[in-house]
Amino acid sequence: MAPFRSVAAYVHTRTGGFGVGIVSEVFGYDRTDHGIPAFDFTVCAETPGPVRTDTGLTLIVDHGLDRLAAADLVMIMSWDDFGREPSPPVLAAIRAAYDNGATIATHCTGTFVLAATGLLDGRRATTHWRWADALARRFPAVEVLPEVLYIDEGRLVTGAGAAAGVDLCLYLVRREYGAAVATAIARDMVVPPHRDGGQAQFVTSPVPADCDDDRLSDVINWARGNLHEPLTVETLAARALMSPRSFARHFKAATGATPHAWLLGQRLHRAEELLETADVPIEQIARRVGFGTAAALREQFIRRRGIPPRDYRRTFSHTR
Repeated sequence: MAPFRSVAAYVHTRTGGFGVGIVSEVFGYDRTDHGIPAFDFTVCAETPGPVRTDTGLTLIVDHGLDRLAAADLVMIMSWDDFGREPSPPVLAAIRAAYDNGATIATHCTGTFVLAATGLLDGRRATTHWRWADALARRFPAVEVLPEVLYIDEGRLVTGAGAAAGVDLCLYLVRREYGAAVATAIARDMVVPPHRDGGQAQFVTSPVPADCDDDRLSDVINWARGNLHEPLTVETLAARALMSPRSFARHFKAATGATPHAWLLGQRLHRAEELLETADVPIEQIARRVGFGTAAALREQFIRRRGIPPRDYRRTFSHTR
């Protein structure tokens, strides 16, 4: 299936203005002069006209539900009145877009709208952590995971709240167009290029209380430059002048991920970049990113990305 080109963001009364800004920045901004694909981006509502956002700003929406039928990607934005059942025409339009082959993605409480269509029954989904219990109670057929940033269920992708919308949109670009395009957009937006969907939505102590953050930052930067080494918690802890147990605790408090999960994500991310841009054997890429062998890289790549490295290279090596 070809990567999506047409993107429609569906908004409701008191929609999340921040989320609309995110999808507009990723999909509505013309970056073709930087070699980034152009998207046919539209914002639509059940009834075209003024739509009030959650912060009091008013959007003038030109398009109605008919635009969903022509979209390759439908983004359902958050809304404050998510306790109310969406109207039958809205639910029918979303189901029809899915039946036409569109990918449906949700930001924050937009997951309530998608769940109301029945398409999420028997599937995993997420939303803003504050409203995850409400989602689970209202839609018991949906497996709600409140702690993650986004969940990929094929053509149904759900995301958490607020800034997790950036991660969701960049993930969708990355999935369809590869790491180079997603990283280029992230660089233009001045945001991190990739956070794994399984990463925690929030951390209880973003900056460790005993001022070890600078040491952690130094270790993280060093690890990124030495992924080819057999890095262990003990190795990283020694560089931070901490015990392994203390380091692991501080690392998760600061990043939301365990050292092992963070290293795995970094290695896969670097492998994607090399598969797209480096004309070297996959065995060599595996060694350069710390997996050791092509077989180990293939196992992790299939488990985390769903396809073998060779297929990923065949799909995305042309994008830069």
